[in-house]
Amino acid sequence: MPHRPATDPLPRGGPDEKLTLAEVCAELRVERSTFYDWRAKGRAPRCLKLPNGEIRVRRRDLEAWLETCLTR
Repeated sequence: MPHRPATDPLPRGGPDEKLTLAEVCAELRVERSTFYDWRAKGRAPRCLKLPNGEIRVRRRDLEAWLETCLTR
């Protein structure tokens, strides 16, 4: 793994990108309360809870979840 200087931002846009809750809600065009409701009901994409309590969603988990939402 190449060394990355501390000033370089983390890579964005890949499948392992970790989206903030605000980014996920903006992309889905839903309110934060709607996302929390889905999460409480087990209907939200897979989430990571950080030690500080913040939530992140991996890009690949969001994409996989969206695939399950497609109507056929």
